[in-house]
Amino acid sequence: MPHEPHHLPEESLDPDALAVLQRRKLAALMAEVRQHNPFYREKLRNVRFDPLTDPIDTLPFTIRAEIEQDHAANPPYGTNLTYPLQRYRRFHQTSGTGGRPVRWLDTAESWAWWEKCWRIIFTAAGVSEQDRVFFPFSFGPFIGFWAAFESAVSLGCLAIPAGGLSTTSRLKMVLDNQAGVICCTPTYALHMAEVAAAEGIDIRNSAVRAIIVAGEPGGNIPATRQRIESAWGARVHDHSGMTEMGALSFECQPHPGGLHVIESEFIAECIDPQTLQPVPDGEQGELVLTNLGRVGSPLIRYRTGDQVRLVRGRCDCGRCFARLQGGILGRVDDMFIVRGNNVFPTAVEAVLRRFAEVAEFRVTVHGDRALAQVSIEIEPAAPPTGWTDSTGSTSSPQASSPQASSPQAGSTPASARQAQPEVDRAALAHRVARAVQETLNFRADVTAVAPGTLPRFEMKARRFVRVRDGT
Repeated sequence: MPHEPHHLPEESLDPDALAVLQRRKLAALMAEVRQHNPFYREKLRNVRFDPLTDPIDTLPFTIRAEIEQDHAANPPYGTNLTYPLQRYRRFHQTSGTGGRPVRWLDTAESWAWWEKCWRIIFTAAGVSEQDRVFFPFSFGPFIGFWAAFESAVSLGCLAIPAGGLSTTSRLKMVLDNQAGVICCTPTYALHMAEVAAAEGIDIRNSAVRAIIVAGEPGGNIPATRQRIESAWGARVHDHSGMTEMGALSFECQPHPGGLHVIESEFIAECIDPQTLQPVPDGEQGELVLTNLGRVGSPLIRYRTGDQVRLVRGRCDCGRCFARLQGGILGRVDDMFIVRGNNVFPTAVEAVLRRFAEVAEFRVTVHGDRALAQVSIEIEPAAPPTGWTDSTGSTSSPQASSPQASSPQAGSTPASARQAQPEVDRAALAHRVARAVQETLNFRADVTAVAPGTLPRFEMKARRFVRVRDGT
């Protein structure tokens, strides 16, 4: 199989040359932070480490709680700043899904590094200066696709912003501007498809050929990917990144179903979260990362909390970057235990997305980690525009206003206000419950709710709710 074209020579390095490059960049990073970064100067005060020769596990881990504590003790930005505050140009903050939102600053040089990482991601997806790239997300403090937007501009693409618009308006912009690439979350790609079906908007025959998804693991859940690709007639390219870490991975074209870590810019490790020891290639563990180019606000041996299966070796695409099989499998904190089975929310989604009749869902985990009970609400898909109900009335699109098709949580799609066909909700709930039990080996209380009941999301979806004992 011919190798995929690479944007940078660094992408084609063999493992030995890649290791030399990483160590050179690590040495430059360590020289800066040991001298100028208060957070790491204190953290590494008594650590003897030669970045060119010593094993990286000589260095201590960094965990999110340390960052949160540092920010609380040194508001508003903490002490993980290598340079004077006047050098910083970009402000973002985490979404808060993993705890309290954390503010993060970047210098102009660190932001250029972000853009470089995104150019690698874009090139791997076949994006070039000929493309029109569409960004249907609100440009707020969450980093979202900010770096992707500016990287697309620097790559020479026509970058089309679509924040603050209704989903219907965004869909019309996609068609009117003949956009070929969309950057969004998997959830929002599905929601746009849902609204397109309700509005009679033909997206399968649009110019869209690639959808780059991030923010959630859905891009590498086969059933979720298949549903997006079927609705859009376009290929899904998965990607993962973190506000505090960077744009760290991409899916190559010859070998879908996994994510390459951009190892020219990151050092990747995989550890057992209990013993903190490395796990063999291909075994499940927690991803640990060191970013090498974000010198202004770096993270060294950061425990991401992401569960992965990391493998090494040259890929069909020609790269030797480490690969996360199946992408991000789940979050360590999100795992729950039901009758002795370790379950991640991604596994539940993989089952629910098999059912074309299920438009949206919400999973509630009751109890502690060892004695959890699970209830699932499923929302049947609404009928397409033009469906005729039992009275002879024909449904008509009513989602032309921003309020009618806004993707924010709690909004109700127009299809929920149209006449509905007779759906055997009890039978659908029974089939879903049986599939969950057969696949994941536990019983869930599955209830089918009325169309339009469950919230829709533009950025990270919050479909999984944990209810602790006594709360």
